[in-house]
Amino acid sequence: MIKPLTLLAAATLATGGLGIGTAADSRMDGLAAARAEAACLWAGEAHPQGSRVVAGGWAFTCGSDAAGPRWSRGGAGGASTVPNPGADANPVGRFSAGARQPGADYDDYCVGDQLVPGVGDVFEAVPTSGGLLWKSAGPIGQWTFDPGVTQPKTSTRSTSLCRDGQLL
Repeated sequence: MIKPLTLLAAATLATGGLGIGTAADSRMDGLAAARAEAACLWAGEAHPQGSRVVAGGWAFTCGSDAAGPRWSRGGAGGASTVPNPGADANPVGRFSAGARQPGADYDDYCVGDQLVPGVGDVFEAVPTSGGLLWKSAGPIGQWTFDPGVTQPKTSTRSTSLCRDGQLL
């Protein structure tokens, strides 16, 4: 008696493996294509792949990587062409990875009992296992504020809200 697995192995060899795994392969190809075509978000606005925006004096181009849509920072770009609300809330659903924003109170943190105000840094949306988060990407001096936009100078929080490295 010939076993079913032996027949399957013989059929696979005879056809050179054609047809084996093609359904899964086509689904994976579809996922890769969808990621490559997905728009990038900036302040909640969708921008198609290949589009260019300017923010904080830098040009950003919408592209993608294995994780999905992503902004890539280029050279100097002039005045902002998109809104820049700041890194004032979770970036999920508002910004794609690679986007940068000036810091806000939302980004404050504590080192020991000392408050480190978020307004002193520029933050970049970075992918995590649970979505995106803002991560410090450099000092606020790297961000060019457009004329008429007031840069926040201090946090509304105080050091009294820090206990053993925790922001209360």
